[in-house]
Amino acid sequence: MNRQFIIFLFLPVVFLGLLSCNNPKSNNVNITGAFAIYPLTIKWTEEFKKDHPKEVFNISAGGAGKGLTDVLSGAAEVGMFSRKLTDVELQKGIWYIAVAKDAVLPTISAKNPFSKTIQTRGLTKKEFKEIFLSGKSISWGSILKNSDNNNISVFTRSDAAGAAETWASYLDSKQEKIKGIGVFGDPGLADAVSKQPYAIGFNNAAFVYDAKTGNKNPIIDVVPLDLNENGKIDPDENFYENSNSFLKAIADGKYPSPPSRPLFFITKNKPTNPEIVAFLKWVLTDGQKFIKESGYVPLDNQAIQEQLNKLN
Repeated sequence: MNRQFIIFLFLPVVFLGLLSCNNPKSNNVNITGAFAIYPLTIKWTEEFKKDHPKEVFNISAGGAGKGLTDVLSGAAEVGMFSRKLTDVELQKGIWYIAVAKDAVLPTISAKNPFSKTIQTRGLTKKEFKEIFLSGKSISWGSILKNSDNNNISVFTRSDAAGAAETWASYLDSKQEKIKGIGVFGDPGLADAVSKQPYAIGFNNAAFVYDAKTGNKNPIIDVVPLDLNENGKIDPDENFYENSNSFLKAIADGKYPSPPSRPLFFITKNKPTNPEIVAFLKWVLTDGQKFIKESGYVPLDNQAIQEQLNKLN
């Protein structure tokens, strides 16, 4: 059973251009890290290789913490990162550029018996804090003011995750302060929440919405943020129906930051490898046109120029 789990865990590793690995002239770039940016990174490397067929990208998702660790140790040339870097991390020589934007959303099971009420009412930050930070047994009945006494099952990330840190930041806290059952990775967290009707968790937007259809993941639903705390989701707070409306809310600043946030590529010190520099410049120029179709928000022109200046 353990062997099956390990095999499953490493299946997401994608070897692009695998056949060219025997080509001594090919260039291997290892990229690891945040689940949040993993689908977009796959898309970018596929498109980049069309004009750079000798490049070989080895990509694996394991959480932002793994991306940071691998870059520092030299196991990866580039890390996928989904939270703000700390001063301590920067002092270790981590260099970064922003490449896109997305957000973390609170999620419940699609089987939640109070889903319609939750969609209409939403939850306030104070209520989210009570659920995720207090460690107390809390029922949906106590939150929604009904007679249900089933306790809310709280799930969080077991790995050092940008999504968890970003969600905790929205709650004015840190990942380690979230009280709940730890689950590895974005897909695992969505699956765990989906199986328990009274559960709550959080996921990156790329795992809540299907990039091709724009529809919500059928096994989970979103808990809207009652931003003005008036006990209902007003029309200007109601933008969760599909990825287009939600991503527009991020771009327009209607969905707050956090839990919206920039996504980064990181390296140990400023990159000098010409292949890596060329890829990063392409991401900030030609690569931006693939962001919306992949379910993310592109950088604005000013932000793009600022990132390019860091590379030059």
